[in-house]
Amino acid sequence: MTVLDRRRFLQLGIAATFAARAGAAARLRVVVAGAGIIGASAAWHLAQAGADVTVIDRAGPATRASRGSFAWINATWSKQPRAYHALNQAGLARWRSLQPELKLPVRWGGSLEGIADATLEVALAGRVAEQAAWGEATRIVAGAELAALEPNVDFTGLNKVVFSGHDGATDPVAATWAFLDAATARGARVTYPCELTGVAIAGGRLRAVQTDRGDIAADRLVLATGAAADASLRFADWEVPQRDSPGVTVITGPMPRLVQRVLWMPGVHLHQRDDGRIVLGEEAGPPATEAHALRLQEQPSEFPAQEIALQHAERMRLAALRFVPGLTAARFEDARICWRPMPLDGYPVLGASPARPDVYLAVMHSGVTLAPIVGQCIAQEIVAGAPVESLDAFRPHRAS
Repeated sequence: MTVLDRRRFLQLGIAATFAARAGAAARLRVVVAGAGIIGASAAWHLAQAGADVTVIDRAGPATRASRGSFAWINATWSKQPRAYHALNQAGLARWRSLQPELKLPVRWGGSLEGIADATLEVALAGRVAEQAAWGEATRIVAGAELAALEPNVDFTGLNKVVFSGHDGATDPVAATWAFLDAATARGARVTYPCELTGVAIAGGRLRAVQTDRGDIAADRLVLATGAAADASLRFADWEVPQRDSPGVTVITGPMPRLVQRVLWMPGVHLHQRDDGRIVLGEEAGPPATEAHALRLQEQPSEFPAQEIALQHAERMRLAALRFVPGLTAARFEDARICWRPMPLDGYPVLGASPARPDVYLAVMHSGVTLAPIVGQCIAQEIVAGAPVESLDAFRPHRAS
């Protein structure tokens, strides 16, 4: 089946599947709003657990935050406190266990984080030791070992470099489709473009999900709507304050192997996929000017013009050339603005809405790392009705 045929299949479904369902025993009907990597993972885990799953998305799979994600899979020293770090460790472990089954496109090998600020040395040493105590393959590396790990990278000028051996990176678009393909193989339906417009509640229970393509009968709704800050209040009657967190991600055309691992360097980070494409990202937000505020108020994922996109790409190349001189030859294929779902306190929001218990909230940064474990937890809580204790620190009511 070609990619085009496969995606048409996902959009339209198969009549035989609907016919088989008509005669089957009633199952829990779950609508997943959002076909990014969180929604896709939730869909597969829910379908695997026996739910009748429908995924809707207003644009299409992996078209917003997931498409623009840097897609670093990690549980590094910055993942604090312990409960959050443990959740990320579980995410990493779930990526590894599911990779062979779902053919997930992950390149392992670890990450190297460069620290240029000498004042962080004492605190960094303590955090690295803490990580080792928590089970991470983390240590500070230098000299000949650095050169052996990354022979094409110049680490000159960095005060310390931390190697985290368990880390990896993925292609978030391909990974999202892998989860959706597996979900549809278990009977899930994926519909797009299809925008969530409301919920029908009767007797305090969810009866249907309303969309611009008609109502969908449902017992549960999972909101995996990414950076859509108003979705939780509109559909779950529960506000999840989020802050704008835009970043830029650039992808090159295929290149000879330049880097082996994820590099998180001052001002820029990069990794190289198995197909040779290099992904560059940055943490710095846009300049605090009125012009930028106006341009970004609608949260665009595309630059207003190709020329502007290339200007950002060249700026990021310049920052990366300090560490990877071989990027001089890179040809850019894509540049995206990524709006990262970011609750105000920085931690995931996971669980049933206190106001509408049939609506489940799944909003978070580190979505790529957490996607497989979050999908598993959602299925356990919704289908089995069994609370997951490790999510207690991340419930929607924590800030109420």
